[in-house]
Amino acid sequence: MPLFQLILVAVIQGVTEFLPVSSSGHLILLPSLTGMDDQGQAIDVAVHVGTLFAVILYFWRDVRLAILGLPRMLLGRIDTEGAKLALLLAVSSVPVVAFGLILKLTGLDDALRSITVIGWAMLVFGLFLYWADQVGDTVKKTKDWSLPDALVIGVWQAVALIPGTSRSGITITGARFMGYDREDAARIAMLMSIPTIIASGAFLAGETMMNADTALLRDGAIAAAIAFIAALLALVLMMRLLRSVSFTPYVIYRVILGLILLFIAYT
Repeated sequence: MPLFQLILVAVIQGVTEFLPVSSSGHLILLPSLTGMDDQGQAIDVAVHVGTLFAVILYFWRDVRLAILGLPRMLLGRIDTEGAKLALLLAVSSVPVVAFGLILKLTGLDDALRSITVIGWAMLVFGLFLYWADQVGDTVKKTKDWSLPDALVIGVWQAVALIPGTSRSGITITGARFMGYDREDAARIAMLMSIPTIIASGAFLAGETMMNADTALLRDGAIAAAIAFIAALLALVLMMRLLRSVSFTPYVIYRVILGLILLFIAYT
């Protein structure tokens, strides 16, 4: 793959994975709107690995807590903060894994990869994010995250399998509707991304790695490194801005892009 395209794909994935603007939608649009060849499944896996390491590094304190609590959670002992966090992350991942398998087995995942679907998802779920951010209370913090909340927000996350929805955007929307403040809604959304990215990456990686050659592995390593840097920078910037800025700038971007895509699709 040309180096320019490799860098472009990695930067787009890294920047949009954690911002509420849909990374999958942007990656699908890239070849459609530029005429470039599709980057392929191997590069998709590589850039997801890069973003995974970025979110793990940024939230390492929480990740370490969940890892240490995982053995107790597996034994059914939810008696520590780490075990509780591990359980909540596991429960919140069930809906997206189940819905993802249904889409894959029915072939609907490919049917949804269209400019029309992405345009409507960008527009509609962008407005949902604005609505939730405006009317949502700020009475809950991350420490209030409960099993029912994890399951409900997990269902919201499953909707993100529709391209253009944005995994982080829809989980933040769900969390804001449930009363979590902006920063903690984003924190929950980012932590929920870890098992989700691991599951999707593992699902795609088996066949990809068996068919990969030296050149593809090299391209994948470059893409992962660039995506890691871009994702970490985007994550740091967004979490800092949330202390003083709402989600409105992201909503405006989504609405504008959604309208442009719908204009293209219907004309």
